[in-house]
Amino acid sequence: MSLFSNKDVLPVNGQPVWYALQVWSRKESTVLSQLQCQGYECFLPTYKSRRQWSDRVKELEQPLFPGYLFSRFDFQNRRGLVMTPGVIQIVGNGKSPLPVAAEEIERLQIAVASESARQPWPYIEVGQKVRVNQGSLRGVEGILINIKGSHRVVLSVSLLQRSVAVEVDLSWVTAIEKEKRQPVVPESVRVPVTSY
Repeated sequence: MSLFSNKDVLPVNGQPVWYALQVWSRKESTVLSQLQCQGYECFLPTYKSRRQWSDRVKELEQPLFPGYLFSRFDFQNRRGLVMTPGVIQIVGNGKSPLPVAAEEIERLQIAVASESARQPWPYIEVGQKVRVNQGSLRGVEGILINIKGSHRVVLSVSLLQRSVAVEVDLSWVTAIEKEKRQPVVPESVRVPVTSY
């Protein structure tokens, strides 16, 4: 029995959903161009990296998630996409594809459009969650970190278990309060309360 139902791959509000595509590493841009030529909506988040050779230093655009890109499409019409040279698979669990949350893609698109310094980052699930209130990243939520005196907001793609760190000014962010949950105590452990 599959853990996923058909609703996981159906369009939301008539819009196709986003999926992560595993593609040939170092061929992400080529695969992106091929898919866009076929009419697929794609997104390849990148960052600038400085590489030094013996005779020069060059700034390169590198994928934030090497070996992956994102595409929004109707899953029922995926044949042309998966037959494209360089596409390995639609990321999922076994034969069940898993969509990427639209909010996660939207946060990445805002971060890339902001032109703020960014870099790949190890996936983080715990930490102080913040919301950016100013600048081109306004409204983006992520986890606040500090690297060598500069603050960054880490944005995560849960399905890939990968993250991106985007530089921010500390005065631009505010903490998001975590829900306070009462621990659930089994009845066998509960102590009756008596009044004296």
